[in-house]
Amino acid sequence: MDFNMKKLASGAGVFFTRAVQFTEERLGQAERTEPDADLERLAGRADVTRLWTERICRQTEVLLRPNPGVRMEEFLYEKLDRTAPQRPASGQLLGRHMEDAARSLGPELAYGRGLLLVGACEQRLGRAEREFSQVSAVALIGPLRDFLEGDWSLITKERRLLENRRLDLDACKARLRRAQAAESKAATQPDFQETRPRNYVLSASASGLWTQEVEKASGLQAGDELQRAQAEFDQQAEVTKLLLGDISSTHVNHLRCLHEFVEAQAAYYKQCHLHMEDLQKELYYSVLRGDPPSPPPGSRRARVLFDYDAADASELSLYADQLITVYTVPGMDSDWLIGERENHRGRVPVTYLELLS
Repeated sequence: MDFNMKKLASGAGVFFTRAVQFTEERLGQAERTEPDADLERLAGRADVTRLWTERICRQTEVLLRPNPGVRMEEFLYEKLDRTAPQRPASGQLLGRHMEDAARSLGPELAYGRGLLLVGACEQRLGRAEREFSQVSAVALIGPLRDFLEGDWSLITKERRLLENRRLDLDACKARLRRAQAAESKAATQPDFQETRPRNYVLSASASGLWTQEVEKASGLQAGDELQRAQAEFDQQAEVTKLLLGDISSTHVNHLRCLHEFVEAQAAYYKQCHLHMEDLQKELYYSVLRGDPPSPPPGSRRARVLFDYDAADASELSLYADQLITVYTVPGMDSDWLIGERENHRGRVPVTYLELLS
């Protein structure tokens, strides 16, 4: 119990000393130790990194989840450590409404057929949007949050500790200056021994010697405290500088995440473009003209299972969920087919396809 009380009293004393030093600095009544220029430069760069990381993270969330209500719901689920319910994308909801409308109006009507085609495409676009949101959350938002909640929290803690060490150091410097000033004042006081009675002179001399010894001891103690405070400040400054220097590694990591985000966004927009091209073709021939072009003999419709990038000009690039026409030609390897999509034609691997008819 006594030990805890002493520890509490000591902590309160340190807090009071720091508060006094901080207040006197704000009032211009105390000197302040400034960190070296390199530490200031690193701290400034770290502050700018934190500021823009927060803004980029927040605006990316707005891009992926435009509805503020949905963002707030996901935030609450995250804080409660629960999984948020899966919500369909806006395109998926629109597609379902169009398909329901087509069934109500009658798919045999031109308008009904058009609604079915557009609704199916909108659902494919919605699935692509959801996949893009999920990939982007992992590729970009996750690492940015990890930096803010992990690395930056540690940097903030160490910088706060450095500021406390700096206040302790400046308080020790102030105590040493006061002790030295008192010692100098005592050494320069005039001697009135010749005009005083002998017994008073002896008493005053003893008192003066005792005062000088106390002030000297106080000065030595203040010097020792200053050395300890300086060592602790220098050590904490090095620790803080190392953490701030790691911001360069953070920049490299965030740049890699930015590349992954751009790749995901490019793939998403390219996939959407191909879906819309297919929709334009199907809508034109199935609804507006009603006479689709005659496919080659033996051709079949196929759905693309996975994305495929053409290796050369003889091949056709594919994206998941595309509908294409495929057929074979004499002498072709059984692992390949000829695929057609609008005016594009090329070899496609059979393993990437689901043959429909």
